[in-house]
Amino acid sequence: MLLADKWKDYKIIDCGEGEKLENIGGFLVSRPDSQVIWSKQLSKWDNLDAVYHRSDKGGGYWQYINKPKDNFIIKYQDLSFKIEFTNFKHIGIFPEQAVNWQFIIDKIKEKKSSIHKNKEIKALNLFAYTGGATVACAYADCNEVVHVDASKKIVGHAQKNIEINNLQNKKVRFIIEDVIKFVLREIRRGRKYDVIIMDPPVYGRGPNGELWQIETSLKRLVEECVKLLSDDPILFLINCYTASFSHISLKNILSTSIKHDGTFESGEIGLPIENSNIVLPCGIYARFYS
Repeated sequence: MLLADKWKDYKIIDCGEGEKLENIGGFLVSRPDSQVIWSKQLSKWDNLDAVYHRSDKGGGYWQYINKPKDNFIIKYQDLSFKIEFTNFKHIGIFPEQAVNWQFIIDKIKEKKSSIHKNKEIKALNLFAYTGGATVACAYADCNEVVHVDASKKIVGHAQKNIEINNLQNKKVRFIIEDVIKFVLREIRRGRKYDVIIMDPPVYGRGPNGELWQIETSLKRLVEECVKLLSDDPILFLINCYTASFSHISLKNILSTSIKHDGTFESGEIGLPIENSNIVLPCGIYARFYS
C-alpha cells in the first residue's frame, strides 16, 4: 500500500464506527467513511469544529461548531490547495492523492532532467475534479496540461488552485465536457500526450446527460486514451475508489491495452492514523511508466 504520510497540514486523528476524525489545517472535523468498520478511541473526539451529517434523501449537511476560515488553504509540501466544505461531505481535495501527485512530479522531473530535457511534455487529466494532479503537472513544468471535468463549479475550483500556486503562467487548458467525447475528438485531431491521468467515478453523467458506469465504460475509455499516447510516453495513471473490482483488474486493463515498453504496477493507497498502526484504505491505483 502507498501511504500519503508526508502531510503537515492534514492528519487523521482517529477513525471508528463509520466516521473519521480529521485535522484539516487546524480545523477538526468528523466525516463518514464506509471503510471504517472498527471502534473509535473515544477520548480523542472532543473539541470538534464541524460534523458532517448524511441525509436520508441523499447528500447531507455540515453542522458547524466553529465556522471555517473564508480563505481556507492548506499546503502539501510546495503545493497549496483551497478547502471547501460541500454538501456531499467533500472538502475540495482527496488528501490520499498526495502519493499520486508526488509520483507524477517525480516522473515528469526525471524526464525533464534526462537526455530528453528539451522534449515538450503534455499531460491530460481526466475526471480531473479540483485539479490536484493538474497542479502537480504544472508545478513539474509540463509544457501543456489539459484538465477535463464535467462540472463547471469544480473546474472553477481547479482554476483557483492554479492561481494560489502562482502557476498562471503555465499553459493549462480547462475543459468542461464529457470525458469520452473529449477523448474521441482529440483522437480525430491527432493530438498526443506524454502523461495521461484519470480518476473515474463509479457512476456519473456528463454535462449533457451522458452516462458513465465504470464497469462498462472504463475499458473503452482506456483503449481510446492509449491512442492519444505519444511515441515516448512517461506515465498512464488510473486512480479509482470502487470496491467492485481489484487493483489487479485495473493493471490488467493497462497491460493489455498499452504496447509500449515500461513498468506496470498496481495497489492500494491509504492514509495513516496518527499515533497508531492502523491505516485507512482510500482506494486503488494502477500505473504504467517508462
